[in-house]
Amino acid sequence: MQIQIISVGKIKEKYLKLGIEEFSKRLQAYCRLTPIEVSDEEAPDTLSAKEVERVKEKEGQRILQQLRPDSYVIALAIDGTTWSSEELAREIDQRATYGQSQIAFIIGGSHGLSPQVLQRANKKLSFSKMTFPHQLMKLILLEQIYRAFRINRGEPYHK
Repeated sequence: MQIQIISVGKIKEKYLKLGIEEFSKRLQAYCRLTPIEVSDEEAPDTLSAKEVERVKEKEGQRILQQLRPDSYVIALAIDGTTWSSEELAREIDQRATYGQSQIAFIIGGSHGLSPQVLQRANKKLSFSKMTFPHQLMKLILLEQIYRAFRINRGEPYHK
């Protein structure tokens, strides 16, 4: 199985980098992981609604350029469906069972994802109704993917 994590922006905080590196290393036993960071669009702190849409569109174009045509795309979106860890495990297992071994998870920038990216997504996944920094979401997502593989193989993992 091949899993892409496409995210907007670079991870700057050392503690997040260390956690991401740890789970990326652990996942090597289960899948081929390809992390891709696309650059975030530079913008001032205060933007009009039109400027926010422009930022999301530009970041969205960068994301879409990284997707393979045969990728099964799961976009992280606050209005997506919430899954338990077991449901994520079943989703990953189903993709492998049905020959969709290319899964791309997408994490947008601070303004979210463009409509074009959301339209390309096969599923929208929400981790919570709360808002999390997109850099932290990368670490949380990797941990949950690792947990999903452990669940699918019947291997122990703390609850």
